[in-house]
Amino acid sequence: MTRHNGKIVARVAALALMGFGIAGCMGEEFHRGYLVDERTVSQVKPGWSAEQVLQTLGTPSTVSTVGNKTWYYISQISRRPVAFMKESVVDQRVTAVYFNKNLKVERVAIYGLQDGKIFDFVSRTTPTGGSDLNFVSQLFRGLGSFIPNP
Repeated sequence: MTRHNGKIVARVAALALMGFGIAGCMGEEFHRGYLVDERTVSQVKPGWSAEQVLQTLGTPSTVSTVGNKTWYYISQISRRPVAFMKESVVDQRVTAVYFNKNLKVERVAIYGLQDGKIFDFVSRTTPTGGSDLNFVSQLFRGLGSFIPNP
């Protein structure tokens, strides 16, 4: 092998190793919660009992605690472009099964990301509106509006 060919082979090998290294850092996709199968959800009909819903859809992600009985099946897809970056939610589905007072299905609805706020599965919190000030920021904010008594 000539010296020139050796340099080309070394460069190609270096590029290949860099490509594998970059590919290892490429984005990831995360699926959390109940995976919605719309054909299965469409089987649930008004008048069904709670037991029939459990047999068809399984255990709900959460249930309502106020008002009418409602079961929620929640799923979320998030991505992060590079392994060390923060992930962002790209899709969220909430399948809601509404029951009447006799625990018979009234209706079924599927809500998407465009219909509401993002639910954080890790901290189990939903972001609220308003500014996000910590205690120290609130103290300094109050100092700016201090008016002493004359």
